[in-house]
Amino acid sequence: MSLERFVKKAEHKIRENAPREKPSVLVISSQVVCGCVGMRSAVFALERMGFHVWMLPTIVLPWHPGQGAGERISASEEAFKHIVEQICASDRLNAVKGVISGYMANTAQVSDVANIVQEVKRRNEDAVYLCDPVIGDKGGLYVAERLAESIRDQLLPHADVITPNRFELAWLSGFGTEMENEAVAAARTLQVERTIITSSPAIRRNSISNLLVGPRGSLAIEHAEVQGAPHGTGDLLAALYLGRSLSGQSDEEALKKATASTFELVARSVKVESDDLLYAEHQDSLIQPMALVNVRRVLEAPERA
Repeated sequence: MSLERFVKKAEHKIRENAPREKPSVLVISSQVVCGCVGMRSAVFALERMGFHVWMLPTIVLPWHPGQGAGERISASEEAFKHIVEQICASDRLNAVKGVISGYMANTAQVSDVANIVQEVKRRNEDAVYLCDPVIGDKGGLYVAERLAESIRDQLLPHADVITPNRFELAWLSGFGTEMENEAVAAARTLQVERTIITSSPAIRRNSISNLLVGPRGSLAIEHAEVQGAPHGTGDLLAALYLGRSLSGQSDEEALKKATASTFELVARSVKVESDDLLYAEHQDSLIQPMALVNVRRVLEAPERA
């Protein structure tokens, strides 16, 4: 083999094995000044995974409301609409292949987010939209009912993935979710391609489960429950799952790794009695988690009418 041919072959192999540039992801959620929830959590995880991240805050708060009272600042409906229109008109949007939406401040924002998701999908047919319907928890709704209805009616129809907790799934579907088979059946009624139910009922004692209801059936990823987990686990799990999915991993592998990372980070944060998820200090957990989780296929009951 000539030297020139050898060099060309080597260069071709290097190009083939070189890391592929990852697409851009748009994160639309709440922004805290201090803390590790909402947009801060999602953006950190995605950038650590090598994604270019666009950020559109729906509201700015000093910290998570569970950590104390604080001023809430949100753009006017007109200003938010204008920035969405400017984003939708830009050629730069062609690079966005993933969208995550979280907390919404008002119903007008919901309509604007629906518009931007539709525009991203018009530009990129393979774009993925993950909707985290942040509307409440076991204590009930913590947004106005009209806002929750808008998220259900305007965002879920465009979503490829949704990540409700057990309460949110029950509210969105109108069905019970106390048992695993009930949660699966409730998810099927929403007619979203993939539903990940966080904090779903687990089979093992003192365990917690993330339950994926998808086109190829359902599976549960379980791990030991950690008492006193900091806020922001749902935001982190959603971002890690989407990032791994956009990187080409299967549903099972993406959720397994995302769950293991979140579990490991929670355990490490609780161990030192931190009120926040310490993802800056334990970045390796986001990329290569060591925590063990259990994967289990779920036998589904007949769909509800």
